[in-house]
Amino acid sequence: MSETELTDNRLSARIKRYLPSLLSYMASSGSLIMASVAQLVTFAILARFLGASEFGMFITIMAITSIAVHICGIGGSESLLRRVAQDTSIYPAMLGHNLILISISGSLLIVAGILVLPYWVSFSTDPLTNYISLFLFLITNIVLLRLILLAEAVYIGHSNFKAANLSVVGFAFARTFAAILACIAFGVDTISGWAWWQFLCHLFVAAAYWLWLMRLGKPKFRLVREELKLGLFFATPFIFRAIRQNIDLLLLGLLLSPAVIGSYGVARRIVDSSYLNIDAMSRLLYPRFAKMSANGIDKAWPLAQKSVVMAVGIAIFTAVVIYGLAPYLPLIFGNEYQSMIYFTQVLCWVIIFYALWSVAVEVMGAAGEHGYRAAILNTGNILGAPVLALATWLMPPTGTFISIYLIEFSIALCAWLFLYKLVRRAAHT
Repeated sequence: MSETELTDNRLSARIKRYLPSLLSYMASSGSLIMASVAQLVTFAILARFLGASEFGMFITIMAITSIAVHICGIGGSESLLRRVAQDTSIYPAMLGHNLILISISGSLLIVAGILVLPYWVSFSTDPLTNYISLFLFLITNIVLLRLILLAEAVYIGHSNFKAANLSVVGFAFARTFAAILACIAFGVDTISGWAWWQFLCHLFVAAAYWLWLMRLGKPKFRLVREELKLGLFFATPFIFRAIRQNIDLLLLGLLLSPAVIGSYGVARRIVDSSYLNIDAMSRLLYPRFAKMSANGIDKAWPLAQKSVVMAVGIAIFTAVVIYGLAPYLPLIFGNEYQSMIYFTQVLCWVIIFYALWSVAVEVMGAAGEHGYRAAILNTGNILGAPVLALATWLMPPTGTFISIYLIEFSIALCAWLFLYKLVRRAAHT
């Protein structure tokens, strides 16, 4: 065999080796990108038809409920994903475990929201309409959303990525269809009117996904006690991160005009949606990290090194695309959102730091090292939230941008230092 033929055979072998992973990533990222595009279309429709003032209020309630949705379920979805990826026979117990936690925590969050939020937000001058709208937003964006997201975790745990992708895309398209139907077909132009349409959309999707999940088995309603602490460790970083990520929205809403907060809110949503390219890779790698680290976190270290290189490459490409497309956003959302261009181009590079630390914490989570994972993310977010709040209050929005980059860089640095320490320790035991 000639040297050329030998080289060709090696190249062919490498292609065959990595092609399934590449195709899986393309399907995963493609579904998340489609969902992200559909979400932006939904936001564009709402921004145009609700107007700057109503849409700014919508951004505010979304910021509040995005914190609460991470509390709902107390991290049970990760426990399900991790345990089912290791042993599918535990699925009925883990499903029941999740449903119990979602029911209890979701009910408490709704009651708390009804008691507290009327002093913060107002959707209508009529008190009854205001309370009904608030209740609909809370049950929709907390409980129903958590149930819908649970379906994705279930299928990833079963390594059924096709079904997981379909659940993401189907939900995104359902919300876009609801916005088209509500605003364009029926002329809804108030946030209280949109509350009903959003509730009915989420209720329909949650019911459909529940029937879909029943094919995998009925839940066994019991608490898996050993997962309560791990679930809490897993959830708290997301909770504190959500607080840190949304405190700027809440403060800017007090300091700037509704049109500006609407522009900033959409820019933030675009940047947050860009994380989906990294999350698509994490969805595929998490079960592999869990299996590889079952005998020690050091066994996942080679894959972690390769993964971070791929993640940073994806992040740079995504940031460049967003930067180039930013000037065209007002054509979609409307001329009153011109400041969106500047906000988007400044924030789009944050994804690089997200790519860096997300790989490290995914390895820790898959290895069951939730204490270290929580310590890193919670410390970064707990310390970062007041820094972000103070910078936003003193220098809006320039201080906001500087503090965001500083916080993300610090988390990335700490995450890799701790992961390296855990790997070294595991390798010497």
